[in-house]
Amino acid sequence: MHFTRARDLLVAVVIGFGLTFPLFRLAFGSLPSLPTLAGVTLLVLALGETVLAFAIRSRIKERRVESGIGIARAVVLAKASSLLGALMVGAWLGALAYLAPRSGEIVAAANDLPATVVGACCAAALIGAALWLEHCCRAPKNGDDTDSDRSSTG
Repeated sequence: MHFTRARDLLVAVVIGFGLTFPLFRLAFGSLPSLPTLAGVTLLVLALGETVLAFAIRSRIKERRVESGIGIARAVVLAKASSLLGALMVGAWLGALAYLAPRSGEIVAAANDLPATVVGACCAAALIGAALWLEHCCRAPKNGDDTDSDRSSTG
């Protein structure tokens, strides 16, 4: 399994944008208004993954890993979350690209702008947390010890 590449995330952003922007062009008048905190669930996921990343990181550093299956599951979660976050960043940016130019003319577009900004920021936070979790799941390289072991040999 390869670690998440930037180009994979970029493709997901483009797909999210490519699906959302035309949807808004075709159906904005019939869509309900966007709740301002619609994207906050992504932030909750990001916080959970950040906590998990620090827990896994400390277990790996202290060599308290009983089974690699838990780490493998965390890597799968991280990869799926980073792709979800990228898709959602693209979707929120697609909505923003449609709404921003019309916000001066259409009240509904102006009212939906905060939701798109919150959503895009929360999705970006999910990407960051997922990539951090993936990084924390890496096996230490040969000769890598904890920071305290390095300082005592210097």
